[in-house]
Amino acid sequence: MAPLLLLALLLLVFLIAPFLRILLRQLRSPLHHLPGPPSRSLLTGNLADLHDQENTNILAHWERAYGPTYVYRGFLSGPRLITTDLAALAHVLSRAYEYPKPDFVRESLASMGAGHDGVLTVEGEVHRRQRRILAPAFSKGHLKSLTPIFRDKAEKLRELWLAQADLEPDAPGPRIDVLASLGRATLDVIGEAGFGYHFDSLSNRDDDELAAAFALIFSTSRKFRMFTILQAWFPVLRHFRHNGAAMTQAHDTMHRIGMSLIDEKRAEILAESTNASVSSTSRGHSRDLLSLLIRSNLASTTTPTSKSQPSGPSSMSTTEVRSQISTFIAAGHETSSSALTWCLYALACAPEVQAKLRDALRGLDFGTSGPSVVTSNVEDTVNTHHDDPDRSITAIEECTYLDHVIRESLRLHAPVTSTMRVCAKKGGDVIPLSVPLRASSCSASASSSFGSGIVCPEKERGARTGVGQDKEGGGMQTGGEKENGPEGEWEAGEMNAVNRCERLWGEDAGVFRPDRWIAPPAAARAIPGLLSGTLTFLGGGGGVGGDRGCIGWRFALLEIKIFLATLIRDLEFSVEETMVIEKRIK
Repeated sequence: MAPLLLLALLLLVFLIAPFLRILLRQLRSPLHHLPGPPSRSLLTGNLADLHDQENTNILAHWERAYGPTYVYRGFLSGPRLITTDLAALAHVLSRAYEYPKPDFVRESLASMGAGHDGVLTVEGEVHRRQRRILAPAFSKGHLKSLTPIFRDKAEKLRELWLAQADLEPDAPGPRIDVLASLGRATLDVIGEAGFGYHFDSLSNRDDDELAAAFALIFSTSRKFRMFTILQAWFPVLRHFRHNGAAMTQAHDTMHRIGMSLIDEKRAEILAESTNASVSSTSRGHSRDLLSLLIRSNLASTTTPTSKSQPSGPSSMSTTEVRSQISTFIAAGHETSSSALTWCLYALACAPEVQAKLRDALRGLDFGTSGPSVVTSNVEDTVNTHHDDPDRSITAIEECTYLDHVIRESLRLHAPVTSTMRVCAKKGGDVIPLSVPLRASSCSASASSSFGSGIVCPEKERGARTGVGQDKEGGGMQTGGEKENGPEGEWEAGEMNAVNRCERLWGEDAGVFRPDRWIAPPAAARAIPGLLSGTLTFLGGGGGVGGDRGCIGWRFALLEIKIFLATLIRDLEFSVEETMVIEKRIK
C-alpha cells in the first residue's frame, strides 16, 4: 500500500507543480502594476475576448480606457502586455533576436505546416542565414519574372466567375464563395511560383493529396479550445492533438511530397548544368523559390555531411529546404486569399470606392489591342482583348488609387492580426515609451527575483528613462533569460490595435477610407512597418538585431495588386443583404 500511496503522491506533485510554478511567477510579475481590463475568467482571463476581437473592436475600447500600454489576462489570469506605443514597438521589432517568439508559438506554427526548420520558426543565427539565402527570391527583379503566373491565375479566376454569371443571365449576379475560390487561386500561385508544383485547384481538381493535407492542418486551427491553451503551457500535452492520426498522415504526406519535389528539382538543375545543348533561355526558365534554393546549395563548395546540416554559410540542409516548402505554402496562400477576400468585401460595402477604382483601372494604359464587348449579364465592359504584359504590370504598380485601396484594406483587415514576443536579453531590457504610463495604476518595482519590473515615468517617483527617449516618456524594464517562456510573453505586435489606433489615425480609424492615404497623419507615418503606415507585415531594422518582418511582403503585395486589378476592372461585387459576415481569429 505504501508504494502505491507514494506513487500517487508523486503523480499528484507532477501534475500540480507546473500550475504552482506558473501561479508563483505570475503573482510576482511586475506587469500586475499596469492598468488593464479585469479578468473574465480565472482560468482563461481575457483570451475569449481576444478571440472575438475582430467583431467587438475590444482593443480600441481597452486603449481608450487604459492608455496605449496596458495588460490583459491570459492563462490562469496571468498578465500579458499590449502596447501601441511606437517607440516601444520600434525598439522590440528592431531587436528581433532579443525578442523571439515564445516556444509554444513556434511549436504551434511548426505543427501547422511550417516545420521546425523553416524561416518562420527558427531563431538567431540560423534565421539570419536562412533569410540571407532566401532574400534573392523576393527581390523586385525576381518578382517581376513571376508576374505571368499571377496574371494567369487571376485571369483564370475571372473567367470562371464570368462563366458562373453566364449560367444565371436573368439574375443580378451569381452568389460566389469568394474566399474558397481565392484560396484555390492563391494555392495555385504559390505552388507554381514557389516550387514548380501544379495544384490545379482552379480546375476543380480535388484529388491532390498535398492540398488535402494542408486543408486538414488549417482546419484544426479555427476553433478556440481550452486544450490548445493547456498545450501552450504543458509541452507534454502537445503529443495529444485533435485528429492526431489524420494530422500525422497529413505531415507524412507533406514530408514525402516535399522530398520528391527536392529530388526532382535537383535532378532537373543538374541536367541543365551538364547539358551543353541547353540554351540560356531555357536554363533561366526555372525561376521558382525551390530552384533558387537548390542552385544555392549546389554552388556550395562543401559537401553536406547530412540531410539535417547545411553544407556552408550560403546553403541549407535538405531538412531546411523541405521546411521552406511547407512554410511558404502555409504562409503564402491563406494570408493572400484572406487579404483579397476582405479587400473585395470592403469594396462591396463601399460601392462608390469600387466604382472609382474601376474607373482608375480602366483608364490605365495596358498597351491593349483588340475589341471590348459587353456581356448580356454584366453591365460593365469586359476586356476580351490582349494586354501587353510588361506595360500592364507597370501600369498596375503605378496606379495610385489601387495602392491606396490596398493599403487601406490591409490596414483594416490584416491577414495576421497579432504576434507574440518574449524578452530573452540577458539581464533584461528597458523598453522606451513615447506616451507615459497611467500614473495612477503604476507603482515602482525596479527589480525582482526575475530581474524585471515596471519603471514609472514620473521623475518625483524615481523614474528611469528609456534609452534614447524623451524624459517625459519613461520606460519599462522587462525580464531577461529567466522569463523566456509563456509566462514572460510580451504582445509586441497587435497589428490591428496599431493599424486601427485612433490616437494615430484619428476618430475614423475604423472606417474604410482609401483617400486618407493621400496625406496620412504624421503619427501614422511613424508606424515602424515594412508597408509604411501599417504594421500588417511587421517591420524592423534588419540590422544586427535581426529582422522578423515578412520576407514575402513584396510578393504578397504584387499578387494582391494583380488579382484585384484583374477582377475589379471587369467585375462588380456586392454583399448579399441577408448574409451576416463575421471574422474569427485562428
